[in-house]
Amino acid sequence: MNTYKIAVIAGDGIGKEVVPAAIEVLDEVAKLDGSFQFEWTYFPWGCDYYLEHGVMMPEDGLETLKQYDQIFLGAVGMPELVPDHISLWGLLIKIRRGMKQSINVRPAKLLAGLESPLKNPQNFDITVVRENSEGEYSDSGGRMHSGSDEIAIQNAVFTRKATERAMRYAFELAKNSKGHVTSATKSNGLTYSMPFWDEVFDDVKKDYPEVQSVSNHIDALAAFFVMKPHAFNVIVASNLFGDILTDLGGAIMGSIGIAPAANLNIEREYPSMFEPVHGSAPDIAGKGIANPIGQIWTGKMMLDFLGHSNAGDRVLNAIETTLASGIKTGDLGGTANLEEVKNAIIENLKNDTMIM
Repeated sequence: MNTYKIAVIAGDGIGKEVVPAAIEVLDEVAKLDGSFQFEWTYFPWGCDYYLEHGVMMPEDGLETLKQYDQIFLGAVGMPELVPDHISLWGLLIKIRRGMKQSINVRPAKLLAGLESPLKNPQNFDITVVRENSEGEYSDSGGRMHSGSDEIAIQNAVFTRKATERAMRYAFELAKNSKGHVTSATKSNGLTYSMPFWDEVFDDVKKDYPEVQSVSNHIDALAAFFVMKPHAFNVIVASNLFGDILTDLGGAIMGSIGIAPAANLNIEREYPSMFEPVHGSAPDIAGKGIANPIGQIWTGKMMLDFLGHSNAGDRVLNAIETTLASGIKTGDLGGTANLEEVKNAIIENLKNDTMIM
C-alpha cells in the first residue's frame, strides 16, 4: 500500500474548518480504495503565526516542506490584522516560487445539482491553465519619492521558457479532452508582453496540429465566460489574467466557494500544492457554515496528480450526488452547514457503486 506524506497548512479563517472536513473525505476514499493511505502532518503557519512570530512561516519552512509528497493548503489572509501583501508573499507565493510550482490549474464546470446564475450555461466544462511563476506577479519594480511626486512601478516579466511551458501543458490537456485551446491575450493594449505571448503561442500550436486553437483578448474572453462558457475547453492565461478568469469561473458555477485549484511542480522535483480558489472569508470564519466543496474538490485534484484518478472521480461524483439531493450551504442557496455537507459527501462515497 502506498503511503503519501502530506503537509497540511490550514492557514487562516475558514481554512481551519474546511481543511479538516476535506481530510475526512480523503481518508474515507483512501480506505474504500485500499491501495493507498495518507499520513498528514500539520503546520500552524499563517497570519496567527505571523502575529506571534513576525513571519508567516519559519525561515526553514521550505526545506521542511520538501520532505513531503504534496502540500494541502486551506486559505491565507487576515487583512484586518496582516496586510495582504505580507500574508500572500510570506506564505502562499513563497511556497509557489520556492517549490517551482510553475503551473496553476483551475477547473470550472456546471456541477449536477447546481443552478448557474447564467440563464443558459449548457453544461460548460472549462480548465484554465495559469502561468504561475512570473508575468504580472513578478516581484520586480519599486517606489520612490513621496507626496504628489510619488511613483510606483510594477514590472511584468515574461520569459519564453515559462510561457511555453504553460502553453504546452494546456495543449497536452486539450489532447486528452475536447481538443481545443484558447489563449487569453491583450496584445491590442499591452505593447510588449502580450505580442510576445502571442508569438510564443503561435510557435507552440504548430506542434499540435490535432488541437484547434484561438486567441481571445481578455476583456472579450471575460464577456464570453458569461455569454457562452460552453464554447471553451482549455484556456491558457498569464498569471493575472488566469487569476481573474478563474474567480469568474467560480461565479458562473454558482459560488467561488466550490472552485478548486492546483499549483503544480510538473517536473515532480518538489511537492505540488493544492488549495481552493476561495479566500479565508473572515466574515463567516468559526461559524461552521463555510462551504467545504472547494477544498474537497481540491483534494480530488491531488488524488488525480498522485495517479488515483478513479478515487478522484469518486469524490467528485459524491459531491455532485450531495448537491443533487439538495444538501447545500448558504452560498449555494441551501440551509446545510459545513458538517452536514461533509457527512453527506462521505455517506455518498460509501454508497457509490463506481468500480475503484
